[in-house]
Amino acid sequence: MHALSLATWLIHITTVFEWIVAIILISRWRLSIKSTELTWLSVAMLPNLASAMAAVTWHIYDNAAALKGLVVLQAALTVIGNSCMALAAWHIVRSEVALKARL
Repeated sequence: MHALSLATWLIHITTVFEWIVAIILISRWRLSIKSTELTWLSVAMLPNLASAMAAVTWHIYDNAAALKGLVVLQAALTVIGNSCMALAAWHIVRSEVALKARL
């Protein structure tokens, strides 16, 4: 675990916890306003969380060449997660536009 500085580890770990808290807060907010659209957003955030965990795991093992597959997995999960979040955001906007059109 000596490959990264203490400050970099702090940023990595707090970012993972931040992401978990964001998913939980969005899920709770979704329940309070009864929004199915926000369900999609909180679910769409999960691949990015898994991506961050893959990156942290690779760093825990000092960026071992034997675990290079984690880098590929992390990149793929980032693309999937960002795409899912873009679709979830588009779905939220589309539903808001439809709601305003009905009013």
